[in-house]
Amino acid sequence: MIRVLDEERSLDFYRRAFGLEIAGRYAFESFTLIYLSDETGFELELTVNKGRSEPYQLGDGYGHLAISVPDLEAAHAKISALGFAPGDLKALTLPDGSGAARFFFIQDPDGYKIEVLQQGGRFK
Repeated sequence: MIRVLDEERSLDFYRRAFGLEIAGRYAFESFTLIYLSDETGFELELTVNKGRSEPYQLGDGYGHLAISVPDLEAAHAKISALGFAPGDLKALTLPDGSGAARFFFIQDPDGYKIEVLQQGGRFK
């Protein structure tokens, strides 16, 4: 779960960048829970606190979300074309020598980091 400031902006970002659609939406008196998912079963919960106008402090305990994709270059090109400014493509060899992780990072509208990984091996 992540807290977001602007519901529409966040829904637009996650739909266009990652194909996540609303799977459930529950409005309570002081907040709304929105569940986003895709065909793989991945699910992300967004919490929108009603009446909030200040951006959230992300804190020092939060690292990042990770999403794996079947074609890293295509995902990077798509996200770039949408104007979302992903970081550079990178590769990191795993310490046990069993392969490499290929990835890039992007930030959502609230500043949450998202690692986008090439599917394969350890990353399903």
